[in-house]
Amino acid sequence: MNQSKLMSFCGLNNVKHRGILDDMVKKELIVRIEEPWGNKSIIKYKVSEKGRAILKEILDPYEELFPRGKAKDE
Repeated sequence: MNQSKLMSFCGLNNVKHRGILDDMVKKELIVRIEEPWGNKSIIKYKVSEKGRAILKEILDPYEELFPRGKAKDE
């Protein structure tokens, strides 16, 4: 996913929130990849293995407590 799509997906502003992405790269939660595109470059991001592990450690227990969708009782 490129930077513009990621920011749009998260509802963030490219200029104001770039520091968040830089911090996540620094902490090795995501990987930044620059690909040449004509005389410019496109910045893409993907989740690192460390980021995936942390997500799984946090999100799986949360999903178990608060599943998405309809409640089981309904």
